[in-house]
Amino acid sequence: MTHSEFDSFRPPEPARRRRAGGKRGTGRRDVGDGSREMPMVPEPEFTSYYGRPVVKPAPWTEDVAAYLFLGGVAAGSALLGLGGQLTGRPTLRRNARLSALTAVSFGAVALVKDLGRPERFLNMLRTIKLTSPMSVGSWILSAFSVGTAVSAAAEVDRMTGARLPLGPLRNLLQAVEGPAGFEAALFAGPLAAYTAVLLGDTATPTWNAAHEELPFVFVSSAALASAGLAMITTPVQEAGPARKLAVLGVMGDVVAMRVMGHRMDPVVAEPLHQGKAGVMLKWSERLAAAGGLGTLLGGRNRAVAAASGLALLAASALTRFGVFEAGLSSARDPRYTIEPQKNRLAARRAAGITGDSITTAG
Repeated sequence: MTHSEFDSFRPPEPARRRRAGGKRGTGRRDVGDGSREMPMVPEPEFTSYYGRPVVKPAPWTEDVAAYLFLGGVAAGSALLGLGGQLTGRPTLRRNARLSALTAVSFGAVALVKDLGRPERFLNMLRTIKLTSPMSVGSWILSAFSVGTAVSAAAEVDRMTGARLPLGPLRNLLQAVEGPAGFEAALFAGPLAAYTAVLLGDTATPTWNAAHEELPFVFVSSAALASAGLAMITTPVQEAGPARKLAVLGVMGDVVAMRVMGHRMDPVVAEPLHQGKAGVMLKWSERLAAAGGLGTLLGGRNRAVAAASGLALLAASALTRFGVFEAGLSSARDPRYTIEPQKNRLAARRAAGITGDSITTAG
């Protein structure tokens, strides 16, 4: 027997019972080969550390949601501006170009407001990282803004009767106006889609689960918003391309949202149908359907066209804000992180995939 200075702090040991024959017992039951032993620890049901979120919610405010919406308006308007340029519709061209410049300007203000300081945006332009959606998106936004600003400046100069103090630059502006419209339209698609890639590239459960279909949703939403705005601001005689884009946008938006919800894990898709986000997305679908129907049946009537355009514009805004809110809600609840992971793990094991870094042999 050994003695230690800490023996006095040890609790007393329970007395051992004597077996028949005078031997002390160990207090254990005879369990044979040990195969019938009861588990000492129950099967764990993991949620998260003290119920806290597993992933950190994105530190973005509604300024970012506004940027998502305004970027879509700007992108679609640039395409309509090019359509008016190519088809000889000067009013549509002018209104679409000015709409694109206004939307991208207010979107840039919202983005800088969320960043906190304007120089943070400029810092992202010091280099380009092709694997970073934010880095690539900064360059897309910058290139799009240049073409939009030049083409819109030409429209403003034309509206004021060539009264802008441009001097000899007026001839240069008129020469580059057409190419600038093409350049803005070239970056319109990437501008409408890159924000969806940016959201899907995060660890936010609902955004990440929708990363394959979300770009289609955002591009369709951009078509809704820009076409709706053009139908409000442009006479019906020149709004033919806007009406066609509106119908395509409605079909694309409804189909993309349905496909996205169907392909996502049912658990992680819940935030799209519940709470504040669920209400916004439900009304978005209703307004898109109403605006599309009004465009088809009465789009050549000025009042009906304006009302339909307003419905489409609101539907697009609700889509962007609804998806944004759904992602933030999914990050706050650990259930939307853990249960889809467990479902994917069970599916891989059921398929016999047990030897990689995700699963372990059962």
